[in-house]
Amino acid sequence: MTLDATLRMPRRVLFGRGALAAAGRAVGDLGRRALVCTDETILATPAGERLLASLAAAGVEARVFAETTPDVPLSCVEACVAFARREPVDFVVGFGGGSCLDLAKVVALLLSHEGEELERFYGENQVNGPVLPVVGIPTTAGTGSEVTPVAVVSDPRRRLKVGVSSERLVPAVAICDPEATIGCPPSVTGFAGIDALVHAVEAYCAPPRHNSWDAYPGDVFRGRDPLSADYALRAAAHVGAALERAYAHGDDVDARERMLFGSLCAGIAFAHAGTAAAHALQYPIGAATHTPHGLGVGLLAPYTLQAARPHADAALAELAGALGVAGGGDDAEATIAEIERLGRAVGVPASLAEIGVALETLPGYAADAAGIERLVRNSPRPVGAPELLAILRAAWSGNRFQLSEQIKETPA
Repeated sequence: MTLDATLRMPRRVLFGRGALAAAGRAVGDLGRRALVCTDETILATPAGERLLASLAAAGVEARVFAETTPDVPLSCVEACVAFARREPVDFVVGFGGGSCLDLAKVVALLLSHEGEELERFYGENQVNGPVLPVVGIPTTAGTGSEVTPVAVVSDPRRRLKVGVSSERLVPAVAICDPEATIGCPPSVTGFAGIDALVHAVEAYCAPPRHNSWDAYPGDVFRGRDPLSADYALRAAAHVGAALERAYAHGDDVDARERMLFGSLCAGIAFAHAGTAAAHALQYPIGAATHTPHGLGVGLLAPYTLQAARPHADAALAELAGALGVAGGGDDAEATIAEIERLGRAVGVPASLAEIGVALETLPGYAADAAGIERLVRNSPRPVGAPELLAILRAAWSGNRFQLSEQIKETPA
């Protein structure tokens, strides 16, 4: 690996218990009128009260849109934009889980590009002008959206969720307060947490690739580099150590703190390196089954990583050290087994059959996933529709070891 690297970050990241108290002062230079994208449940929590109090104390007027819905359907985007346009706003705050943060990003984009449809910006590097500043305040430890250049929405005209990827979507400020995640339900904690772990693992295993500086900014996801690798290892260590405790004991502030820090680091890692095949496969399966994103990637990751062997073995063995499972002989297998074990511990099913996926639908999902080139190209072993279908068949049966027979060996 060469020492070429990029780092796209918010101008300020505040992390720590009680950080919400500084929210008003941290965003004061962005303007005096804020649109807050959240939902009624989160708004009614003590964290919601602390946020609004902090903004008010700093003289920031908050206009609150509390109707965010999961997976950010276009109808939700349109409703929020219409709400925001009634009066001018200077910046947009995403307060909640990944859907609230992603809504804030796309609304900030559309408010800055009057008359444009969101579809105009689908894909990579399609945002050709400034975007209103975004402030990301997560109440879950999973998506890392508070530091990423990506927003994902659901478009009813398309079978899959679609993304807008641009460095212009990186929030201006990220405020990460572990105390704001204490009310997160166990199932959300578990699925979001395993998603954060897979972010770290896929980012660390992503092959390094040459990115021409003459073509900058080039791809949004640029493969593993020394900076993303360091953040990925740190993320894996924190999430691996704290996920089960945070899931079983939601009021364990130490566990919540480690989870949020791990999610933050994983977000920084994959914002640059990218995610890979587990995410590509989850998109069509999640859209069809209406299952949580984290459940899908947590279920699929052991199978996609098994398929990546031996190409990914060196990276997986290094991750075993971060996860505390190294030293038993086959450290790459130990990493995959630990991801699998943690998934089962937080309620992730072992097979696609368990979530109602029919065997005959697998070829269609494989073809759809193969078309998400920005993700599948991050697989350590090159994969196309045939390899992805083999992965899905193994995941449907619940036996990842059958992949050694189904995927044609290629030199590592």
